[in-house]
Order: sequence, then C-alpha cells, then structure tokens
Amino acid sequence: MSSTLLDDPLLATYALAASLMILKTASMAWLTVLRMTQVKGGFRAPEDLRQTRLNPQPDPKQLEPNEAVERVRRIHQNDLENIPIFLAAGYLYILTAPPLWLAQVLLYGYVVTRALHFVAYLTAQTHDVRAAMWTPGSLIILFMAGRVALAAVGV
Repeated sequence: MSSTLLDDPLLATYALAASLMILKTASMAWLTVLRMTQVKGGFRAPEDLRQTRLNPQPDPKQLEPNEAVERVRRIHQNDLENIPIFLAAGYLYILTAPPLWLAQVLLYGYVVTRALHFVAYLTAQTHDVRAAMWTPGSLIILFMAGRVALAAVGV
C-alpha cells in the first residue's frame, strides 16, 4: 500500500473539513435550482421566461423575487463570503503543526457552526440566532489566522 499525504492526521483533518465545506457551498446552487423548480419562480434572467420543456407555461411573475428562493441565495452568498476564508486559514493553520486535538476542535468546530448557521437561516431564525451560530466560526478563523501570523514572524 502506498502512503499519501492524507496519511498525516493533520492534513486528513483539514481535508475532511475542507471537503465538507466545499460540498456544502457547491450544493447550495443545487438547492437554489430545486427551490426555483418547486415554486416555479424566483428566476433572474429574462430569457428564463422562454417556453421550454422545463417551463412550459412561462409567466412574467416568475421573474419576481420569491422568498423561498431568495433565502437560499442569501445562504449561498453567506457561504461564499465565509468559507473561502476558512479554506485558506485552515490550510495555513495546519502548516503551523498545531496539536491534532486542537486542529480537530477548530476545523470540525467550524464545520458544525456552518451547519448550525445553515439550519438557522433556512428556518428563518432571527439575526440574533444566526449571529450566535456565525460568531464562533468567525472567531475560529481569526484564531487560526492569528496563530499563522505569529508563527510566520517566529513567535
């Protein structure tokens, strides 16, 4: 059996957390399409009103915002604003060779906070609830980036 870089527990921890976040972010586009299909609306482009097999009875109202579709778009936008930063900070963090247990707490903790944030947003919880789910993940990123910066200057 050949060994791979993923035999390193730190890298494997990052790879799993990063893969889950990439899958979550990518799946949001599919959830948007599913919502648009369910409500037969929430389209954005005028050409979506052309009659097709998937839209046999186009209606100009299909271009009006639909809250179910817009909610998923907002969740996706939030992912696009946060997850790439996590991917970079997490990778740089594992380069500092932190204790495995701490890396697991931080990286998997971030994944959990994003899952909780998703549920809170999807179920229309208040900003306070969403912020309570977002804040720990943001602090995790700040901690990792700060630790990387200190390691880079030799502290």
